[in-house]
Amino acid sequence: MDENKKDLRIRSKVISEGANRTPNRAMLRAVGFSDEDFKKPQIGIASTWSEVTPCNIHIDKLAREAKSGASDNGGAPLIFNTITVSDGIAMGHEGMSYSLPSREVIADSIETVTGAERLDGVVAIGGCDKTTPGCMIAIGRLNLPSVFIYGGTIQPGKLNGEDIDIVSAFEAVGQHQQDEINDAELHKVECHACPGAGACGGMYTANTMAAAVEALGMSIPGSSSTPAVYDYKEQECKQAGEMVVELLKKDIYPRDIMTKKAFENAITVVMALGGSTNAFLHLLAIAHSAGVELSYDDFERVRQHVPHIADLKPSGKYVMQDLYEIGGVPAVMKILLEEGLLHGDCLTVTGKTLAENLAEAAPLKEGQEIIKPLSDPIKPNGPLVVLRGNLAPDGAVAKMSGQKISHFEGTAKVYNSEEEATKAITDNEIKEGDVLVIRNVGPKGGPGMPEMLSVTAMIVGRGLGGKVALITDGRFSGGSHGFVIGHVAPEAAAGGPIGLLQTGDKVVIDSETQEINFEVSEEELDKRARNWTAPEPRYKTGALAKYAKLVSSSAQGAVTDKDLY
Repeated sequence: MDENKKDLRIRSKVISEGANRTPNRAMLRAVGFSDEDFKKPQIGIASTWSEVTPCNIHIDKLAREAKSGASDNGGAPLIFNTITVSDGIAMGHEGMSYSLPSREVIADSIETVTGAERLDGVVAIGGCDKTTPGCMIAIGRLNLPSVFIYGGTIQPGKLNGEDIDIVSAFEAVGQHQQDEINDAELHKVECHACPGAGACGGMYTANTMAAAVEALGMSIPGSSSTPAVYDYKEQECKQAGEMVVELLKKDIYPRDIMTKKAFENAITVVMALGGSTNAFLHLLAIAHSAGVELSYDDFERVRQHVPHIADLKPSGKYVMQDLYEIGGVPAVMKILLEEGLLHGDCLTVTGKTLAENLAEAAPLKEGQEIIKPLSDPIKPNGPLVVLRGNLAPDGAVAKMSGQKISHFEGTAKVYNSEEEATKAITDNEIKEGDVLVIRNVGPKGGPGMPEMLSVTAMIVGRGLGGKVALITDGRFSGGSHGFVIGHVAPEAAAGGPIGLLQTGDKVVIDSETQEINFEVSEEELDKRARNWTAPEPRYKTGALAKYAKLVSSSAQGAVTDKDLY
């Protein structure tokens, strides 16, 4: 090692030096290392490649580009894999219980490999919903120079001259049940909804979190909106490999970037774009991993002064590729910064501040209709609203984009599983004015807090969107829309009030006053509480049993390392 050259082997030196580490180096020589490689920083390329979902099917190629970039800039890169779970395939059945827990498996596995191999830096490449937050949780825990790259959005499918996507397929099921479309038409939707590689195309969870991570400063500017199949995505990944070595040279670490102000920037972008309610879970979890105090109060504080300006699915018209074509996430952030809604002095993985990055970004394309002017927004403030009341003392989350009503009163119809609720909808038990309640599906009770996209899609497909309220201690896909309230905390399995709700109770929901209550006397509630018993855990062994035992409340990000001591 040149004495005048900075040694970037901040952890791998324990393997690269000394006679005692001869066996360790022998293993690396078998995978291609030479004497020269042991003088370089070892860079982990955390790939979430998998054939189980289109979101990640192309990431093996992207990982090789990241490896090439790290190698070209003086690193010794090694690719390793972690898992992914396809929410679209897991949706609507028992498999969905594994979705949110997969986030922890991803984070744990990246931390484990990086820790065991003593890697000096990380490039993490995500795709499907849980891979991005899983990668970011690991990055926050490890606090090694790191860059995140998003695999990119899918292109919209085409049917009868119109754009469709995976949510179209879920909603088509409800239309089919109502005899609005026949078997052949349903099959056409199935065959055209997902045309190739990339994550679900609207402002659903994958695209929401990619945009949030870019706003957080942890990914290359513009990379959150580049479509998966565009050649430039490979160039971004090569740049990420080069960039992580630069971060080592500059001593820039994730916790230097992921500050409280940076999380406020991420929340701002999520609110402006009308993103997924899952952003609450994931940003809380990432903040926890980085040692940053973040709560629902921070989301509310930011929401109050950030307008919703993006006409994006599921409540709007356009998809992420459309946004890319008019300037992408940087163009949106540029106007938010000009309005004073972003902290421009936050450091990013480029080594520059957010403001410096955005000074180089192109403005929104003239004549576009996707992003509304700040002076004439879709909503004057963010559409992701925290509700509290006797039904959700620790909070619940509602997505009010596209909703013409802000107040709903109705009679509860309570179901203890998604399966029961699905049958009730299919059997036409759910009518206009009902408050459909699905409980015992929270982080512990589900376990795994399954998403209710199938249920919400059936409601919309049956023409009941906005005419029925849905409340759950589970969560919703970013593709869900309608008058839906999730993340009710405390959850039923933890003794929350939603577990005391009964069919026939009157429920009042108001997004303006941000309240969610049910009208039952204190005496009756006390009686119900005395008679309540915790449901038996659905799983007694294995991954889901461990998860249910360790997981925190949704209001704390549903993390598994919250209060271990």
